[in-house]
Amino acid sequence: MNTWLRRIAKERQIWIMAVPMIVWVLVFSYYPMYGMIIAFQNYVPGHSFFSGEWAGFTHFERFFNSPDFGTIMRNTFAISGLNILFGLPAPLILALLLNELKNKAFKRFAQTLSYIPYFISWVVVASILFTLLGSDGLLNKLLIDFGFIREPISFLGEGKYFWGILTTSNIWKDVGFNSIIYLSALASIDREQIEAGKVDGIGRFGIVWHIYLPGIRTTIILLWILGLGGILNAGFEQQLLIGSPTTAEYSEVIDTYVYKYGVQLGYYSFAAAVNLMKAVVSVLIVISMNRIAKKFFDTSIL
Repeated sequence: MNTWLRRIAKERQIWIMAVPMIVWVLVFSYYPMYGMIIAFQNYVPGHSFFSGEWAGFTHFERFFNSPDFGTIMRNTFAISGLNILFGLPAPLILALLLNELKNKAFKRFAQTLSYIPYFISWVVVASILFTLLGSDGLLNKLLIDFGFIREPISFLGEGKYFWGILTTSNIWKDVGFNSIIYLSALASIDREQIEAGKVDGIGRFGIVWHIYLPGIRTTIILLWILGLGGILNAGFEQQLLIGSPTTAEYSEVIDTYVYKYGVQLGYYSFAAAVNLMKAVVSVLIVISMNRIAKKFFDTSIL
């Protein structure tokens, strides 16, 4: 305890600057968590959170026994898995490519161009996708004009295309902004190591493999831990805006399921139970992956 107090006293300026953010997190992130008690009740809107009839784990059992459970979990893991498999390496690759650019003006232009999609709302992205991939969209017109197809393909109306479209959209939208972390990590690598590698004649790929990647290994591992911890966060706005009743079998994930039953149908206790289950599993995954990373790579979040 004394060690912590001495550390806080030594770093008091930083802690003072952090006070507003700490208060914000406590008020808006932790204080509302007491409302999760309705996951164990038959909550009636308008009444106190502590006045509802106790239901125990009934709502959790209802979700696990639901005929939708398998489809929802499959979609959630599939979409998140694709985002992790392709979405996490993408910003690393982009950062390595940008780091190799020698022309500073072109490098700044390329970075800015890659960042822009991150600031575009999903409403606009959905409009772009409908313009490009709709039955009367640009892609169908090009495919017909070049003779690849005779009839337009309903890319956004058939579930088999949904995962690929969503994964591609997520990567395009986030890759530039997420590469900032890797670019910052690459900038911290000692330039003398790079010059020594060049003298040894290992080439650009050798520098990437033997210097860059080992130098930012900690950053890569930490981001993968956080990515795997959010495997149940498969998205919400994307599915809500791009999905449709014809693609529901592939687009329905935990968050949209919670929205449907909690907001649209008014089953607040059931929706709270599903959301609580997702949060608990995500925390357990983060803890597990953190321990694995600490054991095998000597790197962890805490």
